[in-house]
Amino acid sequence: MTETPARFTTPPSLADLEAMAQEALASIPGPMRRMTAGLAIRIEDFPDEEVCADMALDSPFDLLGLYQGVALPFKSVADAPDDLDRVILYRGPILDYWCETGEDLTHVVRHVLIHEIGHHFGFSDDDMEAIESEADEDGF
Repeated sequence: MTETPARFTTPPSLADLEAMAQEALASIPGPMRRMTAGLAIRIEDFPDEEVCADMALDSPFDLLGLYQGVALPFKSVADAPDDLDRVILYRGPILDYWCETGEDLTHVVRHVLIHEIGHHFGFSDDDMEAIESEADEDGF
């Protein structure tokens, strides 16, 4: 299936990115997608000041997405959840990255979403970088 690149005459809205994220989530293989049940997907313009401070960001443009919650390998049925597990995609930084790289926006949104879902599964950034490198070498 060949994706048709999204065409925009104005910057994509929060709702546009939400629709792309939902389409990307629906494209994840069934067994993995079932493990994301209950995972909220939110789109915000930028990370807030607290997130920027916690992550020691030089700029709010430095963060495209964020997983907040307890990764699946660390969950226990005995624990009472403090908050909802969620992935937040940041519209401003994603659009900035899109403009700088010229990559297809739907690809960027899907990549960031899958990266953050990887944290939900308990993968570190290094783990995901190794998986992506292996996939690139295999031609995926």
